[in-house]
Amino acid sequence: MKKNFPLHHPRKADARVLDAIKHEVRKYVQRERRKTLPEGFDTWNFSCRVGPTEDATTTVALTNISGALDQVAAGGPDHLFIELRSVPGLRRSAPFPL
Repeated sequence: MKKNFPLHHPRKADARVLDAIKHEVRKYVQRERRKTLPEGFDTWNFSCRVGPTEDATTTVALTNISGALDQVAAGGPDHLFIELRSVPGLRRSAPFPL
């Protein structure tokens, strides 16, 4: 997903617009995780970039994307750019304690 979102709407509060963006991101992640994995992989990894424009994005972990969206929206831009890419990956196994 590579998308620009407006952060202001004339009939909605800015906080509700931001909540709608977060909801759409969560729906996209759930939809991507339901896809079948290629052979030899056991999970989907996500590379995420968030910023006010495509040129001014920062790389963010998927677990921190909600906070990154809040931080960008607090800066006061009119739009928000999000890029999420799903990449097949392998889970890391935890080392056994001695």
